[in-house]
Amino acid sequence: MTAQRPLIAIALAAAFGLGGHASAQTLRAVVNGDLKSLDPIWTTDQITGSHAFMIYDQLFSEDSNLRPHPQMAESWNASADGMTWRITLRSGLKWHDGTPVTAKDVAPSIRRWGARIAAGQSLMSRVAEVNVVDGRTVEIKLKEKFGPVIELLGASAQPLYIMREKEATSDPFTAVTETVGSGPFIFNKAEWVPGSKFTYAKNKDYVPRSEKPDGYAGGKGVKLDRLEFSYNPDTATSTQALVAGEFDLYEYPPVDMLPILQKSPDVVVEIANRFGFGNVMRPNHLVHPTNNPKIRQAMLYATDQGQVLDAMVGNKDLQSVCWAVFGCGTPLDTKVGIGSWTQPGPANIAKAKALLAEAGYKNEPIVVMNPTTDPQISAMAVMSASQLKTAGFNVDLQNMDWATLVQRRALKDDPAAAPGKGWHVFYTWGNVALAANPLTNNTAATPCDGKNWFGWPCDEQLEKIRAEFVTATSDAQRQDIAGRFHTRFYEVVPFVPMGRFQQKIAYRKNVSGILGGGKLPFWNIEKKS
Repeated sequence: MTAQRPLIAIALAAAFGLGGHASAQTLRAVVNGDLKSLDPIWTTDQITGSHAFMIYDQLFSEDSNLRPHPQMAESWNASADGMTWRITLRSGLKWHDGTPVTAKDVAPSIRRWGARIAAGQSLMSRVAEVNVVDGRTVEIKLKEKFGPVIELLGASAQPLYIMREKEATSDPFTAVTETVGSGPFIFNKAEWVPGSKFTYAKNKDYVPRSEKPDGYAGGKGVKLDRLEFSYNPDTATSTQALVAGEFDLYEYPPVDMLPILQKSPDVVVEIANRFGFGNVMRPNHLVHPTNNPKIRQAMLYATDQGQVLDAMVGNKDLQSVCWAVFGCGTPLDTKVGIGSWTQPGPANIAKAKALLAEAGYKNEPIVVMNPTTDPQISAMAVMSASQLKTAGFNVDLQNMDWATLVQRRALKDDPAAAPGKGWHVFYTWGNVALAANPLTNNTAATPCDGKNWFGWPCDEQLEKIRAEFVTATSDAQRQDIAGRFHTRFYEVVPFVPMGRFQQKIAYRKNVSGILGGGKLPFWNIEKKS
């Protein structure tokens, strides 16, 4: 930046706390969330997952077609009977503190991931032991034959991040606060300002794989010395900052800001994730009255996805109605089990009210969490709350920031007994491509151990059907299972699908090498002066 830069640029720099470290090797980005939790096992928050992608590495990782490839793994093999798997690490892997990565770090990382994450739970329910063979080799012994071991170890939906033994052996239900990884970037914890900004430095000791980068797989070559991420819920200010050159990239600007960005000759606007994102209304299955399936069915009939999408996206080219649990346009897309609630109108409202009466609903308040700092999710929450009210629900819409919602949704308190702690409904969205795999889809998992994703649905019949995907060997089998899953799903309603949308990213024309994806990788990105 020069001493003659425009006054608006100076004002924007002050507003975002910018200054220092300016060079062609520094990328400044506006991100779509406030980083408050550092543990990607404790929370599935998108921004925490993106943070983890920066500092941790994976044994295997997925390419742009969701196929797993080795990352930290040098080699792997299965025994002749398929009951024992051995994975050997690449040599020379180091933690950010300079100590070597060993199998003693990998084994507890697998166990901790398996305690909280759907993919890990699917695998660990079939695992007898995870053992350390030597300094670089870990062994997984199965209780029953299980084919997709590598697919789950390399899944991009809430991935298996390898942590140091110190963090990996900690309670998976208590958030880790240390940030020593072995990935391509180092988190500058001393510069972290929750609610404002966080930064990373290039890990100069990181040795990327030799393969060409593809999705999350291949060589994670870092071409930047420093990353500066800023969070500001004022989207107009963020948009002006990108146009003015104070930022290099804006992750997921809202749709109403796109025309301004598209008019700038120095800004590129494009779809970052071709698979798109799916919206979710998540009821709490542990507390009254949303623990009643008829109440959740009433929510289905109350929902008009078109209105929700118009409120949160407002662009017909970027939004579509979708009731497929595993994503529209994916191999498991199906309409089996889908009923008349997909046709909004007076008949559906009448049906919702009838279901409330059958459930014995007595106008109890339904606590709906509204994250006002996330414009898209807030728009979804406000519109959906209005629809629920129309259908006869007594909605208590409680405003909070997204970081508070992320912390509060982990609480199992009854809101009637613990005001300010409990909840009945929250809203979020996730990558459709990651939801397409039943074994990694957190929202579709319904085990009855209370360890599944927030909302904690319990249905053993649905879980048994989901487990059938493990042994399916043909597309016809998988389609049949998906149909039966759908039928049961809409009887018990673990969540309410709220439609599909695509998002665009915006970046300055001197930035290149963006790989895209649900979690935007920052390796391979280059910035020219």
